[in-house]
Amino acid sequence: MQTYKRPESILIVVHDPDGRILLLQRADIENFWQSVTGSLRWEETPHQAAGRELQEETGIDNFDQLIDWHRSVTFDILDAFKSRYSPGTTQNLEHMFSLEVQTDQAITLNPNEHLCYSWLNYRDAIKRVWSWSNRIAIELVAKRYWSDHNSNRR
Repeated sequence: MQTYKRPESILIVVHDPDGRILLLQRADIENFWQSVTGSLRWEETPHQAAGRELQEETGIDNFDQLIDWHRSVTFDILDAFKSRYSPGTTQNLEHMFSLEVQTDQAITLNPNEHLCYSWLNYRDAIKRVWSWSNRIAIELVAKRYWSDHNSNRR
């Protein structure tokens, strides 16, 4: 059995049809807002991890509606988290997914991971998230789903 985390993760931009993005506030770092994220287990594919993390972090079980963007980025692991990975591991590979849910979607947080959640228009969500990769993911989803002529909906 592996004792270290796999340096590979998923990020899911959860949004509603009107351009609101679901953000979660981490419990372990003050003012750290993010989309649904999580590490892959050693035996998982990115899609399997996305479905598991979506359920664990939000209670949403629409696994079959996840969209795999077939897009990945590499980022430096924060010093606070490096001890979770094998010695010398400094970077993580993150796979991007998205999921559209209805505006009234119920959210059930895991209190060990997140303090609260917020639905924000995508411009405000981009400003609030901590990581650059999360900002880029939200921008890509916004570009795909909400064109400039719909700016009154944002």
